Amino acid sequence: MNWDRIEGNWRQLKGKAIEQWGKLTDDDFDRMDGKREQLVGRIQEAYGVSRDEADRQVDDWSNRLM
Repeated sequence: MNWDRIEGNWRQLKGKAIEQWGKLTDDDFDRMDGKREQLVGRIQEAYGVSRDEADRQVDDWSNRLM
C-alpha cells in the first residue's frame, strides 16, 4: 500500500500496526502519526534491530495491507 494512503488512514490502520509491533505503545503510535521514518526508528529501538531490518518489516507489513 502506498505510504501516503497509510499515513492518511493511520487511525484506522494503527490497530494493525499495534498487532504487528506489540512492544510499541499506543502513545508511540499516536506520536508518530503515520510517519514511516518514525515507525522505523521506534522499531529499531524497541526490538534492537538494524535500520535495514526495520525497513524490511515496515515494507512487508505495508505490502500485506493491500
